[in-house]
Amino acid sequence: MARMTENEIKNFLMQGTLTGKLATVSEDGRPHVAPIWFGLDGNDLILTTNYESVKAKNMLRDPRVAICVDDQTPLFSFVTIFGVASIYKNSIDLLKWATKIAERYMGKDKANDYGKRNSTEEELVVRIKPTKIIAEKEVAAWQ
Repeated sequence: MARMTENEIKNFLMQGTLTGKLATVSEDGRPHVAPIWFGLDGNDLILTTNYESVKAKNMLRDPRVAICVDDQTPLFSFVTIFGVASIYKNSIDLLKWATKIAERYMGKDKANDYGKRNSTEEELVVRIKPTKIIAEKEVAAWQ
């Protein structure tokens, strides 16, 4: 097992279609975890979500979040990001991000359709600024 460099973290987070598991704080203090599609903007993680979703309501009340992205193939690697979410309603960047994220997960041929579907008036842009990152590669490697 070895720590990832900053470049390795960015490359890992953007490889293929790995999903994130976003943890938010419920009203009663319990964690709520949901899978997410995401993109990166510099060091910030970007996602979109419906304003009625549990995760959106939780982040509007308490912006502290954690995200774990893991590779489930040997030798196994993961990145866990702790951060603070900023939520934007009616963002001019909503269609751009919804389409970019859709291209990553659904492919170029379906990106515009999914981008439009995920950029309606009910959708929000979420920008997560990391406050701490734990990133390990080759967790199952022998020394």
